[in-house]
Amino acid sequence: MQTNLSDAAKTLSRADEAEQILRSCVHCGFCNATCPTYQLLGNELDGPRGRIYLIKQMLEGEPVTQTTQLHLDRCLSCRNCETTCPSGVTYHALLDIGRAELEKRIGRPASARLLREGLRRVIPHPAVFDALLKTGRAMRPFLPAALGRKIPRRSASPKPRPAPRHPRKMLMLEGCVQPALSPNTNAAAARVLDRLGISIVNAKQAGCCGATDYHLNAQETGLARARRNIDAWWPAIEAGAEAIVQTASGCGAFVKEYGHLLRDDPHYASKAQRVSRLARDLVEVLNAEPLDALRSNPQSSEETATAPRKIAFHCPCTLQHAQKLGGAVESVLQKLGFDLTAVPDAHLCCGSAGTYSITQPELAQTLRSNRLDALESGRPELIVTANIGCQTHLDSAGRTPVSHWIELVEASLP
Repeated sequence: MQTNLSDAAKTLSRADEAEQILRSCVHCGFCNATCPTYQLLGNELDGPRGRIYLIKQMLEGEPVTQTTQLHLDRCLSCRNCETTCPSGVTYHALLDIGRAELEKRIGRPASARLLREGLRRVIPHPAVFDALLKTGRAMRPFLPAALGRKIPRRSASPKPRPAPRHPRKMLMLEGCVQPALSPNTNAAAARVLDRLGISIVNAKQAGCCGATDYHLNAQETGLARARRNIDAWWPAIEAGAEAIVQTASGCGAFVKEYGHLLRDDPHYASKAQRVSRLARDLVEVLNAEPLDALRSNPQSSEETATAPRKIAFHCPCTLQHAQKLGGAVESVLQKLGFDLTAVPDAHLCCGSAGTYSITQPELAQTLRSNRLDALESGRPELIVTANIGCQTHLDSAGRTPVSHWIELVEASLP
């Protein structure tokens, strides 16, 4: 695609990257075939190719409107189009560049600004999120039904984590909302890794990965959070930590981008690259280990006899399209004896997409309904996934229960 960036656009810090991405697009349209919003709305501007044209026009100096903003906001950032694209267009990077520039040019209504600022004030702060979640649960009987359904059901309290006792050490990103929404997930992961001879060491100063701020166009704040995490993890990395484990694929996808996003930072570029190389989704760790210690007869104890065995797996977009790990969790579960049902159109997004289910609720609910219909088509006892956002969004429909896959694995062990 020919481009001619405006003089103003050429001054952007990522101008060269934007131009390279635009020129790599051959506008073939294959991306529209797998774009969830294009499939729902049928509008060229609600597909990747149309959004690329909108960003191109903006960077070439054409006027932009709130209609431009609407179509860019509707994108899920699921990166399904990147999996489909024959030209290797890194669409998500161009979208980040375009959204950041558009935010400078087009204002938002006060209600939208307050919503986005509220999300940024709550989600990256675990203590604030936990307090508000507890308040919401207490007030649920007095809330309108539509609002009450958005408040997740109470999760079981976590069992104790094992104390570090192995020579092999790994870090774990705790996450922002997962400790409150699904407190047993990281604890279950630590116990499973303990069985494999791996100890989890804590880095108390680490916090939000930065994705929430970054994808709500507060990109500098998101990168500041990335730098803070690098500083928090660095002593353990220098002491020999093998990996930084993420149990939420959304966080993992963003941490693996640290090296790219901070490549021009003279103080953090090399450290960020090393952190990205060490970042591992939990399933990558398990796939690299012998699983004999995790194989067991499901009828070997009273506890495991009640563990569901017929499962549907929802593969998050951040796992299959961003991290290119589609099929990895399914492989582990099948090796451990679980019966996985077939899921039609397993490449499609559930509509969670970070804060998308809050900022675009109607589209998100339609996508969720479609995904649940597909996941439930094989009549599973349980749906499992690999990302807290997907887990909460799907489970909030009140249909088949949804949990993290590692909790299922841990519950099946004697």
